[in-house]
Amino acid sequence: MRHLPTAVTVVTAAAGLALALSAPALAHDGAHDEPAAHGASATHSRSGAGAELARMRRDLARYTDVEVALADGYVPVSPCEVSDAGGMGVHYLNPALVGSTDPAAPGVLLYEPTADGGARLLGAEWFVPDADQDTSTDEDRPSLLGRPFDGPMLGHGPGMPVHYDLHVWLYETNPAGVFAPWNPRVDCQG
Repeated sequence: MRHLPTAVTVVTAAAGLALALSAPALAHDGAHDEPAAHGASATHSRSGAGAELARMRRDLARYTDVEVALADGYVPVSPCEVSDAGGMGVHYLNPALVGSTDPAAPGVLLYEPTADGGARLLGAEWFVPDADQDTSTDEDRPSLLGRPFDGPMLGHGPGMPVHYDLHVWLYETNPAGVFAPWNPRVDCQG
């Protein structure tokens, strides 16, 4: 029997995600290396997804204004994340959307600070807690646009559950691939 996360689990996951992302260098600490099952070429593949990616860009375009994101329940939960592989930007989490696989409703929006103190939308991340919290099983692996989520992976900090996630770079080209977690073009320098 498959166990789905309860509302308490989802809220706990959201709180854990917020805590983990609020600690510098804890979020996405390398656990997102490209899964062997997907391979590097799959990271670049847009075959069959072009129209869906364009629709996602249109659906999420309202969030190019960070004030709209804030009004819709997204809150910043991390500093601007960078690594040797590139950056992710600042994670804005909407706790009500943790677990969503709806292309128009990501749990996380990714923003890059701008020189004038603003924020530029880069892309989105879908975050789904693993139903059985066991990294050795993946029967509940979600997918979006035909792309399986990365994971299951351990949480990146205290209280963050075992989870799956998927980054989609909708507003900043990513030389590493549209679904790669890190983007070498994001530097967080504003």
